[in-house]
Formats: sequence, structure tokens, C-alpha cells
Amino acid sequence: MDSLVTADAVAKRYGSFTALSSVDFTIDPGITGLLGANGTGKTTLLGMMLGLHPVTAGTLTVLGVNPYTQGHLIRARMGYSPEHHTLPGDVKAADFVHHVAELHGLPPREAKTRASDALWLVGLAEERFRPMGTMSTGQRQRVKLAQAIAHDPAVVLLDEPTDGLDPEQRDEMLRLIRTVATSFGISVILSSHLLDEVERICDAAVIIGEGRTLAAGSLDALRGSGADVVIDLESTEDAATVVGLLSQRGIPHLPDGRSVVVQGQDDSAFDAARDVCAEAGVSIRRLSRRRLSLEDVFLERAS
Repeated sequence: MDSLVTADAVAKRYGSFTALSSVDFTIDPGITGLLGANGTGKTTLLGMMLGLHPVTAGTLTVLGVNPYTQGHLIRARMGYSPEHHTLPGDVKAADFVHHVAELHGLPPREAKTRASDALWLVGLAEERFRPMGTMSTGQRQRVKLAQAIAHDPAVVLLDEPTDGLDPEQRDEMLRLIRTVATSFGISVILSSHLLDEVERICDAAVIIGEGRTLAAGSLDALRGSGADVVIDLESTEDAATVVGLLSQRGIPHLPDGRSVVVQGQDDSAFDAARDVCAEAGVSIRRLSRRRLSLEDVFLERAS
């Protein structure tokens, strides 16, 4: 499949307020995290992907078309779970999911069957006939996921799907999202401000900050190939000796107590770390490659 979403210098302004100034990225099939602090324009970007409002500048393409001018071509192929929990309290979950499935173009009988299947998938088989106003936050989040996938879309947009959940509920929601993507072949764009949950289940990430793209790509590409090497030593004295030799040779490094990080762009960093330790005659506890976390990437690009 071609790319799901492509953004080229996308900007969005509301009067004098700039929500997004210049956003560039490509989202491919799989699970992609849309990362950024609250208020950085993630929900605005999702709204433009859904065709709810036009871009002010730049080009945004979703499933091969302009979502604002040709939204009717993609809405049957997209699902959406909003951040807010405002669901009609007197409506039963099954009726609500059934209704949304019909809005996406399914015939009534098929929509009813799909609604039942989707609620069963998210763990609400027994509760599907309960009014949503009697449900917990965790159950309402599951209803929102069910209505987003009931019509078997190509891609779903999930806006803060773990908001309001306790740790156990959050783990289960992330498991469900992963199941939706891997078992049913539905691509997911997950908006979140929580770096760790994106790192746990996503294949790629788009990091937004200050109205622009800070970083975008697969998680492996963003975190690097692990060229930096961590030397764990037996004592701070050994670490000081290694730091001295690295400094003499002009090898970039960062001391950290009994450890030293040798910075590099390729395998030469590992060779340099090994050779310096051998020359110093120090006792090594461990020599390992270091991979950046998404937090490292976020802080580095945001600074």
C-alpha cells in the first residue's frame, strides 16, 4: 500500500493564532504515534486528516486524496476515536456503534452485526446493551475504539485513547490497539503526549512541537543504530583513567559516574572503546551499545 498520509509544509492558522506553522512527514501503513505536548496541534492535525477543516498553507494528502475537498472518497475507509468522553448517556453502546457504522456506509443489518463483533473484540460483549452513561471511563474508551473499527476501515485515528485510564486499563487498551493493527490489518495513527506508550506499540512516530515537525520516521531510525557505546567499569578511578585516554585521543565521550559513553556514528566507537580499555588495563563490567529512547530524541530535537 502507498503512504497513508503525506504532509508537505502544512500550516493551520485561526485568525492571528497559528496552530501549526510548518509540518512535514509521511505516514506509512502500521502503527504510527503522533507525539507532542498538550496544545501542540495534534488534534488540529487529526481534524485536517479527517477533512473537517482545510489547511491554511501546504499540502495534505490522506489515502491519496485531499481530505477536505474529497473527503467523501475516504470517510468510509477511516475510523476516528475522539479525545473527549462526551457520549450520549442514554444510548446503548450497541445502538451507538451500529449508528456510526451506518454513517460510514454499511447497510443496517451488516452494521448491526459489525457493531456486535466490534464490542465483543474490545471486551464489552456483556455490557453492549448498557446505556453509555452508566459506563466507566475505561468502558467508554472501549466503546470509542469499537465504533472506530466496526466498519473495517483502512486506518483509524485515535486521539489520546488511554486518557483517564488506570495502569492496568491502559495496558489492556494498548494491547487491543496492537491487536487491531496486527490481527486485522488496520493501520493506526495514535495521538499521544505519552512517550512510553508510543515506544511500546508503535512502528513509527511523528513528533510535533512549536508548530513544526521535530522528527519523523520509524522508531529504529529515530533512535539510531546504536553507534554510541557504554563502558561500565568497576570503579570511578577506572572511569577517570578511561576518560583521560579518550580525551587525549580526541574521541567524543560523556562521563557518567562509573560509566563512560563513547559517542560515535558507526562501529568505530566500539573499537575505540575496546582499545582504550585494553590500553588502560581497567576492569570492565560491561561493554554495550546504547540506543536512544524516544524521550532522548524528543529532548534533543526540542532543544
